[in-house]
This record gives sequence, C-alpha cells and structure tokens, in this order.
Amino acid sequence: MRIERARGTRDFLPVEMRKRRIMEERMRAIAERWDYEEVRTPTFERAELFTLKSGPEILKEMYEFADKGGRHLALRPEITASVIRMYLNELKMAPKPTKWYYFGNCFRYEEPQKGRFREFWQFGTEIIGADSPDAQAELIALAFAMLTALDVHAELHVGHVGLIRELLSARTPLSEERINRVMRLIDKGEHAAVIELMGDAGVEQSVIDDLLYLIALKGKDTLQEARARGVIAAGSAALAELQALLELLAVYGVAYTLNLGIARGLDYYTGMVFEIYEVGGKLGAQNQVCGGGSYRLAKLFGGEDIPSTGFAFGFDRLAEIFEVSADGVRPGGVIVVPIRTGPGDRAIMGAAIELAARLRQYVPTHIDLMNRSLKAQLKYANTRNYQFAVMIGTDELRDELVTLRDFITGSQDKLSVDACVERLRARFETR
Repeated sequence: MRIERARGTRDFLPVEMRKRRIMEERMRAIAERWDYEEVRTPTFERAELFTLKSGPEILKEMYEFADKGGRHLALRPEITASVIRMYLNELKMAPKPTKWYYFGNCFRYEEPQKGRFREFWQFGTEIIGADSPDAQAELIALAFAMLTALDVHAELHVGHVGLIRELLSARTPLSEERINRVMRLIDKGEHAAVIELMGDAGVEQSVIDDLLYLIALKGKDTLQEARARGVIAAGSAALAELQALLELLAVYGVAYTLNLGIARGLDYYTGMVFEIYEVGGKLGAQNQVCGGGSYRLAKLFGGEDIPSTGFAFGFDRLAEIFEVSADGVRPGGVIVVPIRTGPGDRAIMGAAIELAARLRQYVPTHIDLMNRSLKAQLKYANTRNYQFAVMIGTDELRDELVTLRDFITGSQDKLSVDACVERLRARFETR
C-alpha cells in the first residue's frame, strides 16, 4: 500500500532544504544585527487564543481538535497571537520595547492552490510595547533589509486602518462589530458586499461613496486628494501618524506607494498597515510576500493594553523566487575512500574513520558505509558532486600518507594526513 502525503503539504528534498536554510540564515542574520531576539512558540495552542481575536468563524479555516483530556486545541494558523500570549505569560514586566523574531510552520484548512498550502512557513518580527511611527518605520526598513539580502525586488504599499475607521465611526451608525465586518470585506476586495451591508444599515449613499473613494486612492497625492474631498476629518490622529511614518521611511530610503485601501482584515489592527509585493512577475497573482502593521492584542488576552507592531513573511513564496547558484546548493564536501582489499581492511577502515573525524571539524565529510569497490565509491562521489576524495589503501597506510584527488581540477597528490587536513581546511574556510 502506497501512502501519499496529506493534501496541502509538501516534502522538501535536500537541494530544496539547503536553499531554504540559506534563506533562513540570511534573514536571521539581519534580524540579529537589528537587535531582535529569536523566540519559538508551540505548534498547537488552546483554540480560544484564536477565536478571541477573530471569532468562532475562524475555526472553519483551522485544524482544531480535542485532546485526550477534552481540551479544545488548534494548530496555529499564524504566530503573532502565540507571541503575545507568551509575552503576557513570561515577560509582561520586562522593559519595553521587546523586539523578537520567529520562524515556524503554520496551518490553515483552505483550498490548496498555487502559492497557498495547508502547511506553510512564516518568518516574522514583533516590537511589543511600541507602535509609534519610529517603530513602524524600523520594522518596514527591517523587512526591506531582509528582502535585499535575498535579492528580491519588491514594492511597498502603506495605509492606515485608522482613516477608514474614523470615517465609519464619525459618519455612520454602524456598531463596532459591523465596522469590523466592513473592514474584513474591504480586505477581501468585496466592495459589493460593503455597499449592501452599509445600505441595509441605513448609511447614506454619500457616505458609502466617500468610503469607496477613500479605499480606492493610491499614489503620492492620495492624502491631498482625500483632504480636498473631505473624507479625512480635520485633526485626524491617523493622518498625523501616517504622515510622520512616511517622513521616516524617506530617511530610511524606503520607497513606498500610499494605498488607503489596505485593511488587513483582522480586527486587531489599529493603525498603520502595509503589504509588500514581489514585482518581478515570478509569483503571478499571488505576489504578496509580506504583510503587517500596528495592533493591540494583549488586552484581548487579559493583559494591559500594550501597543505592538509586527510583520510576517510568507516564507514559501519567497522560496519560490529565491535563486541560489549551483555551488550554493551542492554538497561540495569530501568523501573519504577506504580501499578495501581483504587483509588489513580493519586498519584501513580505522584510519579512514579517524581522518573523517578530523575533516568534519571543517567540511562536510562522507565515508563509505557499503563496502564498495574503489570504482564504485568514486562513481558515487561524482553523483553526489563531492569536490575531493581522500583515498586510503594498503600503500597509503604503510607509508603514513593519503591520496587527495581534486574532482574539479583532476589533480591528485600523495601527502601526509596532517597536510591533507590543513589543505582542505584552508580550501573550505575561504569559501
């Protein structure tokens, strides 16, 4: 019986995993240099952690289950909520801001399609304790530093949900719950449903028109146009915050497109929101690679009302477009070749094991485990793209030497074990 992998999941073979590790290491290095510390949270949580912020409807999109003790659990659909839960449990009295990053798998029960899977990976960061324009600008600049490290060409769209919420709160009779529904519909691009919902609630057509006008605005003159039409209230706190952010992005040298239609759908976003899109055309319609903004989740989870700012990369989409040279993904190591001839095989194998142990301090090293002939071992080395073979046979053991073959140049030398180790150490440390 052949057992297939579960729908919406993937297997990653060694070449793909090497590429993904290169990506992960580059992103981690950037986060560490910006003084963010790594955290990790459980793969499953109590389901209420997610229903508290998104309502019970979110369960339809999640892997949920009862454990043997009857507790209602769920595989995490994202990591931000888990990070805030951990902060409140472990570090709520720590000096602010707290700057964390994380990398992990998430799960959503949705229809698999190109760029969307039921198991996927996120790389994200959170600043807990600050959602000022300074914090927002740093996070966006950090995201672009990571994209630069991956050689990804991207475009930033920035908005502010406060502008939409101010309009809805000041000029409509909608309750907070209905305003949240409108925000989710805007995020999905379901404008016809927005019109229907607001019309059924008795909202004047002129207000509906102003909302649709506001969320359709993009470009440098967006704020001026919105003010001229009167869809942004005088003295708007959201507008002042957004303008301060844009000034700081200019200092960081991050180009942006103002897009007031970004809603991000989730109720906990309270201020600035942004999305980053790959512009090389490699991802087609599913070209969003990052999203984030300012939010307040801590109070919902029983803590104080702590402002926070964060983002998460869709790591899988980045992996689709990340390119690395063949040298970057090939094993490129060393094979130690014991030449077995019968008598003395145990001593030859012992010398090979000792040499491999020394080489593994500096370079990936394989030693034959199948008692193959010399020819078979060298053929295997070729299929694995090893750069060097170190051969030990009866003659080498007697003379206390090894034979080093360079597969790239074709050269072959006999030298001492110490000289061999030193040559390979120097070769691989300069890579």
